[in-house]
Formats: sequence, structure tokens, C-alpha cells
Amino acid sequence: MTGMHTEAPPTRRPVRQLLAASVGNAVEWYDWYAYTFLATYIADQVFPESADNSLVPLLSTFAVFAVGFFMRPVGGLLMGAIADRRGRRAALTVTILLMGGSSLLVGLTPTYAAAGVLAPVVLVVARLLQGLSVGGEFAASTTFLVESAGPGRRGLFSSFQYVSTTAGQLVASGVAALLVNTLSEERMNGWGWRVPFVLGAVLSLVGFWIRQGAQETRSAEQQKAPRPGLFEALRRHPRESLLICGITAGGTIAYYTWTSYLPTYAELNTGLDKADALLAGTISLAFFALLQPLGGLLSDRFGRRPLLLFFGVGFALLSVPLLHSLRDSFAVLLLVQCAGMILLTGFTSISAAVNAEIFPPRVRAAGIGFPYSLTVALFGGTAPYVGTLFKDLGHAGLFPWYVAVLCLLSSLVYLRLPETAHKELER
Repeated sequence: MTGMHTEAPPTRRPVRQLLAASVGNAVEWYDWYAYTFLATYIADQVFPESADNSLVPLLSTFAVFAVGFFMRPVGGLLMGAIADRRGRRAALTVTILLMGGSSLLVGLTPTYAAAGVLAPVVLVVARLLQGLSVGGEFAASTTFLVESAGPGRRGLFSSFQYVSTTAGQLVASGVAALLVNTLSEERMNGWGWRVPFVLGAVLSLVGFWIRQGAQETRSAEQQKAPRPGLFEALRRHPRESLLICGITAGGTIAYYTWTSYLPTYAELNTGLDKADALLAGTISLAFFALLQPLGGLLSDRFGRRPLLLFFGVGFALLSVPLLHSLRDSFAVLLLVQCAGMILLTGFTSISAAVNAEIFPPRVRAAGIGFPYSLTVALFGGTAPYVGTLFKDLGHAGLFPWYVAVLCLLSSLVYLRLPETAHKELER
């Protein structure tokens, strides 16, 4: 999985490197998750309501959410190729500008009442661009973070992938909760839901400025080498590509269920107040962000595989009882979310390091980006839609089993995964 060390540019300013990756990544994910937290408002304004089923607009909104995910593998491949050919910093610059533009487009999407079918078309285009950007962001920032780490610190640096992702999600959740609690329903439906997306476009410019000072992590030897082909990672490393799919499947369904969909799931299945659900989500996300560096440090000390198994086996056994225990209670939802966050840290805190340690530097970004984003699209992006669809079909109780089975399958992969925590990273 790793080879002989080759010369890489020294990372003189590790804190600056972390900031460049983290701030941009946080802005990217703020834009992405604002859509999830405001899904019910977008549904009311952009999609026509069915006379037969009030869940149709919400289902349509989550379907567009899933469509955005299916652009992520394309983004992972294209932006990963830019990172492998032109450098990690160049790819990170492109992704954040693309996200800013697409966020602004969501904020300016017309209502169905004003523009008819053009409204959902504009929304779909915006989500496709966001998907392209986010897929590329993970590929480039994962590689950039892990390559910036000093000896014995790859797990710690890796954890900032989800510290920053969660920070962006936390701000999105907080902004949504603030708007819901301060604006009337009429104002939220009229213009309030647009505010977070316009703000996201502004924040993207801030992230762009910070990333201009980042140091390139691709070694001088790799910069001089012939540029890899677009599909070289898939063609030359099929086993590694499949391995990333297996590692990611359980992690992505658990992640998107617990960090994005759970407030909506609680609303649909327990009748919990929307504002309470958003507030519980915000508090649990703050708790989750604090756990990430601890998980990264533990993996640097004890290895990646123990943490992955803690996550996978834990979710396989506890997903069903945790989700079935939800009630029309703020306290119960918060406890269920925090319990899941503890287990989830076993995956999220080291995901970037595990992925980067699998591929050689020549195709590392594209090699990670495509299979990871494809798996996230298949199982993570569809989680809100599948959960809402089960509810619509009268089988809401099946969704927790769906989560548990995927986590069990990933656990089987973790059992056979070679330990890479204490091996030198090829540069």
C-alpha cells in the first residue's frame, strides 16, 4: 500500500496548511448542507404540491439532493485529475469558486408560482454544479491534508477533514435554526430560506482568498513526472478502488443519516417540532466536531483498524435500537444523535488518512475521489430519499435495518484491511 519515501516539499507552516484546507472545506460544506436543513422550505416554493400526497414536494427536494450526489464521482475524477496533474492547491481553488457560484444560483432560484417548471430546472442545475465541486473538494483536500502532516500525525491531520466539514454543517444548521426561530413562517417561505445560500457565496470568496497562501504538497519529483491519464487510477489500481468503496459504504450511510437526515426523520416519524429538531442537530454537531481530533490521535497511537471496527460493529448492532427509540422528545433525539456521533467518529476521524494511505501519490487524488464519491452517491446521497420513501410506503421501520446491514458489510472489509498507520506515506 505504501512504498519508499520520495522527497516532498517540506511543510513549513502546518497550521497554515490546516487552515487553508479547513476553512475552504467548511465553506464548501456549509453551502452543501444548507440545502438539507432548509429542504422543507425549498419543497414548498420550488415544487408543485400534489393533491393526493403532501410528501411529494419533500420527496422531490430530496431527489434533487440525491442528483447532486451523482455528480460527485464526476467531480472526484475531474478535480482529482487536476490535483494530480496541476497540483493540490490548483484543484482546491477551482472547487471553492465553483461552489460559491452554485450556492448563489440556489439562492436566486425562482419559485414554481413565478416561473413554473423553470424553477426546479434551475435548482437541479445548481445542485449538479455543487455536486461537481464537493466531489472534487474531498479528493483534493483529503490528499492535501494527509500530505501536509508530519510523521505520526496523519490521523490527527486527517481528522480536520470532518472537523471542517462539521464546522460548515454546524454553521448551516445554526443559521437555519436562527432563521426558523426569528422569522415568521411567511417570511421564511418568502425570502428567509434564500439568505443562507447568498451568504455561502460570500463566504466562498473568503475561502478562496485564504487558499491562495497554501503551500503545494505534491513532491518536486511528482511535479516533473509525466501526467497521469484520467482513468489511470481505476485501470492500474482496481483492487484499491474497490477497497475504498467497501470502506466507505457503511460510513457514508451512517454519516448522512446521523448528521443530515435525522432531524427530518424525527419530524416525519415522531411529530417532533421542526425548530427542536434543528436545535438538537446543531448541538450534536458541535459535540461531533470536538470528537474528531481525539479519534485521529487514537488512530496514530493504536492504528486505523480498531477505530473502523468500533464504528462498523457498533452501528451494525445499535442502529436499529437507536432509531427505534426516537420519540416526540428533544432530549431523546439529542441523546440518540450524540450516541451515534461517538460511534461515527471511528470512521470520520480517519477516513482521509485511510484513503490516502491506499493509493500512490501519482494518482492519489483521482484514485480517492472517484470510488469514494461514487459510493457516497449510491448510499449517502440517497439516504434522505430512501428514508422518506420508506415512510411514504408505510414501512418506516425498515430504514434502520438498511443502515445496520451496510455497516455490517463494511465491518467485514475492515477486518481484512491491512494496518497502515505506522507506515511511511509515499510522496
